[in-house]
Amino acid sequence: MVNRSSLPPMSYQPYHVDARLTEGVISRRFWAYLIDLCVVAVWIVLICIAIFIFGLLTLGLGWGLFVVLPLTAFTFVLYNAVTIGGSSQATVGMRMMGLRVVDPSGRPVGMLAAGVHALLFYVAVSTFLLWACDVLIGFFRDDRRFVRDLLTNMMVIRA
Repeated sequence: MVNRSSLPPMSYQPYHVDARLTEGVISRRFWAYLIDLCVVAVWIVLICIAIFIFGLLTLGLGWGLFVVLPLTAFTFVLYNAVTIGGSSQATVGMRMMGLRVVDPSGRPVGMLAAGVHALLFYVAVSTFLLWACDVLIGFFRDDRRFVRDLLTNMMVIRA
């Protein structure tokens, strides 16, 4: 049996975020996403060119790799995991827009959390209602965190 009087008192203190760190974050996230789409699109175009050249070298047999091209959608999840979970704490688009991703206490996030965050984004985008609720909650919160940010314990702030 545990003697409750010997345990230290538990107190909950929510993280306080300076409002200046989250000013204009939602619009910057939108533009950062468009930049990141361009970065990933360039990567996919390079893969297509490589498959095309490989197909020419194999007299058309290599063109069968175009069938697996839809799997490159996971490239974006990997891209987010590596860039957000890395030392820069931001994707290329986020860096261009002056954003970075941290946990609510200000520490860097891990690659797994960043990958899950990107995966949740694509699940939400697949149905407009989920995505709309996700973003709408961000507009009403003081810290501008979306539902996927809350689920993965992440926060996008100005760098």
